Amino acid sequence: MDIPPAPSARWTWTASTETAALALSLFWLFSANGPFLSAALKGREWADPSAWGFALALAVMVWALHFLLVALVGVRHAFKPLAALLIVGTAFASHFMERFGVYLDPSMLRNVLRTDAKEAGELFSWSLLPHLLWQAGLPLLLLWRLRLKPRRWTRAWLVRTGALAAALLVIVGAILAVFQPFSSLMRNQKELRYLITPANYLWSIRSVLAADAKGAAAPRQAIGLDATQGPNFAQRTRPVVLVFVVGETARAANWGLSGYARQTTPQLAATPGLINFAQVTNCGTNTEVSLPCMFAPVGRRAYDEERIRGSESLLHVLARAGVGVQWVDNQSGCKGVCDGLPNAFVKDWNPPGLCEGGRCLDEGLLHGLDERLAQAKGTQVLFLHQLGNHGPSYFRRHPPAFARFQPACQKDDLRQCSREEIVNAYDNALLYTDHLLATLIQRLKAQADKVDSVVLYVSDHGESLGENGVFLHGLPYAIAPEVQKRVPMVMWFSPGYGPSRGLNVQCLAQRANQPATHDHLFHTVLGLMDVRTSLHEKAWDLSADCLKP
Repeated sequence: MDIPPAPSARWTWTASTETAALALSLFWLFSANGPFLSAALKGREWADPSAWGFALALAVMVWALHFLLVALVGVRHAFKPLAALLIVGTAFASHFMERFGVYLDPSMLRNVLRTDAKEAGELFSWSLLPHLLWQAGLPLLLLWRLRLKPRRWTRAWLVRTGALAAALLVIVGAILAVFQPFSSLMRNQKELRYLITPANYLWSIRSVLAADAKGAAAPRQAIGLDATQGPNFAQRTRPVVLVFVVGETARAANWGLSGYARQTTPQLAATPGLINFAQVTNCGTNTEVSLPCMFAPVGRRAYDEERIRGSESLLHVLARAGVGVQWVDNQSGCKGVCDGLPNAFVKDWNPPGLCEGGRCLDEGLLHGLDERLAQAKGTQVLFLHQLGNHGPSYFRRHPPAFARFQPACQKDDLRQCSREEIVNAYDNALLYTDHLLATLIQRLKAQADKVDSVVLYVSDHGESLGENGVFLHGLPYAIAPEVQKRVPMVMWFSPGYGPSRGLNVQCLAQRANQPATHDHLFHTVLGLMDVRTSLHEKAWDLSADCLKP
């Protein structure tokens, strides 16, 4: 009489680590690599047999690559924990890639790792649940019921070595079979490699951690050691305050002052003397890249991430020249540009009526401004880092009074809203930024008889609102759409600033009709604050030709 299997033995399957790795890699090929295969095969004629051959070769490469990664580190006792982590990570990665059209390159992973919990929470919605159930829940269940075949270490070593060698040969063979179209694809669209999942996020995490470890081992390189206050400001009797507002996720395409079809900047449009720069290009498509870059001497025009992250910023140069500097943040930090300098978070101030659930409205950035102006001395630069239009929850970025454009998306999951609703919610958040800047200018005007002041507002990057199926921001710069790379920028000067600094404001207004970039910011602020240093490049100072010699 046969003995029935024990309950614990039912619904189990037995396999070697190599077979399990092959099965898992095959599952990822079909569940997580649709964006890569779709992008790589875009434009090919399926009536052409070579298109099918190319598709098969790509699929085999992806399958073998992930088998190689898993089998290389997934020794028998570590296989199941490692596979579980990768299954969950890959399920999340594929969801956000498919949902928002993002690429998981190092800059995007750095952005993800540096975001705060509140910001990250807005990206999770109920639509994630069914995706996780089949892309994580199902394989985890199978993994739980997996029994790995035991082997003697000598046989295990031989089998593993042979499997790894075979995987390498398969990858090389597949590449050689389609070498010409594959090499052309990788040469012309290098960013596609960041769609190969989970290899993309594993590589990007490694790159970010390695860069951070290298940066932590060495102090930031001091810059502007010769910085001093120029004669104009050194001889002043009235204080000067420049308020630099770092916008968040505002795109020029929806900026009313720059010709947008609807007026999203009504208060600024009614502000006398405001200068709008309508053709401004940013330095990066996410905050982690743009913020350090926009405060560096050389930004996008000679971009060097290691150099930028490893050096001091504009703020340090200003402080070294004797300018009072403070950073006030309403988001996820200054990304290193204010390290070692006075800084504060709005949430720590908790201004009445502006903070709820750990997130504050941007008007909190102006908390205590009147007292600061009343006590102002010398030369000061105040940096205000907005929450702005940070997505996907645009409707959370403003008070109810600014929900002017309707119907507006009221969901964290943008795919559940029409494009009209998304744009309305986004534009309502821009209305609130317009209000913030107009309020700031009014407060500075109220102190104009005592303090000369300047306002400089510029957004860090733009945003995609569903164009071509892409949402949010952070695409690799080379392929990012213009809406992610074009940002609004405005300047305003109090009546006393121009004459006392020798600045022809009308001349600067004429300069605003020409293109500008984030690369101009470092040198323009030095010029406006009359900070003398060999770092200052006149050609990149927007005010240089408008200042009296």
